[in-house]
Amino acid sequence: MGILWEDAVVIRQAESPGECNVITVNCPDKTGLGCDLCRTILLFGLSISRGDLQTDGKWAYLVFWVMGKPNTRWSLLKKRLLEVCPSYFSTSEIDYYHPDDQQPKPSDVFLLKFWCSCDREGLLHDVSEVLWKLELTIKRVKVSTAPDGRVMDLFFITDTRELLHTEKRQEETIRYLRDILGDALISCEIESVGAEVTACSQDSSFLPSSVIEDMFSLEFPQHDYHRSGFLAPNSISVMVDNNLSRSCTLVQILCKDHKGLIYDIMRTLKDYNIQTSYGRFFANPKGNCEVDLFIKQADGKKIVDPSKQNALCSRLRMELLRPLRVAVASRGPDTELLVSNPVELSGRGRPLVFHDITLALKSLNTGIFSVEIGRHIIRDREWEVYRILIDEGNGFTVPRNKIDEGVKKALLGWD
Repeated sequence: MGILWEDAVVIRQAESPGECNVITVNCPDKTGLGCDLCRTILLFGLSISRGDLQTDGKWAYLVFWVMGKPNTRWSLLKKRLLEVCPSYFSTSEIDYYHPDDQQPKPSDVFLLKFWCSCDREGLLHDVSEVLWKLELTIKRVKVSTAPDGRVMDLFFITDTRELLHTEKRQEETIRYLRDILGDALISCEIESVGAEVTACSQDSSFLPSSVIEDMFSLEFPQHDYHRSGFLAPNSISVMVDNNLSRSCTLVQILCKDHKGLIYDIMRTLKDYNIQTSYGRFFANPKGNCEVDLFIKQADGKKIVDPSKQNALCSRLRMELLRPLRVAVASRGPDTELLVSNPVELSGRGRPLVFHDITLALKSLNTGIFSVEIGRHIIRDREWEVYRILIDEGNGFTVPRNKIDEGVKKALLGWD
């Protein structure tokens, strides 16, 4: 009958500091399973240093060696990984266990609205940290500062636990916010929002053509790589080989490691509806990563068409060169930070982006005047765009290149 369901995910914690924790997943396979597991691991702030995966098309066995944190909630991580795994009955012949085929119900959206008597550096990061710990996902943000210095924050959020409609869960959230904001918190409310309000929150402000051209270019850069947010193209190698396996195409990747690297690779394969039969990846202490993946098309065949091979290699190379896009520009007399990341075809954005942006700005002692998070369809792809207006009212201005560099390092996990 297979393994016990609670044993589908086994986590062996490191016995001493500096050692890796080992996560083993043994469950039915599905296209995109590796992507979904890596996204969950990234959501918990963990980095994958090594991995092995193997599947026969029906059953998958994956092992991840991850670097944890002292406050990692391992039992909760196991629960979330189990939720990603398909049920055993999805591959069995016991049809009456199958749920009705239907799309997952979208999570209910809630509006978290609060006023603070004053702004302070790091306020938004502290709030995003609290929401992350509570497993509340930020979908949209509207932050503004009134002339008298008061701050109004509007967070459109969803609840991973699906409990935010209850009074107990709302009181818990408000209590955590009050603990971190203290006497500065004037009022705090949580309310469910209807479909029409949610639709309005999806609307994004206009992006200047110059920003679109610079941030969303699909061409490889020819100069000034680091300043433009790129790595040098020759720092990444993506090759395909159809000679080493009778049934699979081998994709070999050599590149510099960054936070969420394996997620970026698996996300790209999932968007192309490509199945991974076997794979291994390893990041060495010098920050270089080696990836070998034996893959198939959705029809179970190799990728033999040269145009499809080139398209996949080009896409992987671009995703690894520029997993996120960062720019610091002028917005009238003010300084604006823009960060964008591609959205999965499933509609999910990259985890912890807002958390890492606010952490970087907090470490730079840089205040935030306003924030807008929206989605844009640009060049047939959906992007999640963060527009942050820097607060320069205190007279202390951080050079733009320092903001650009600090945010990139936080997002990519580079010291």
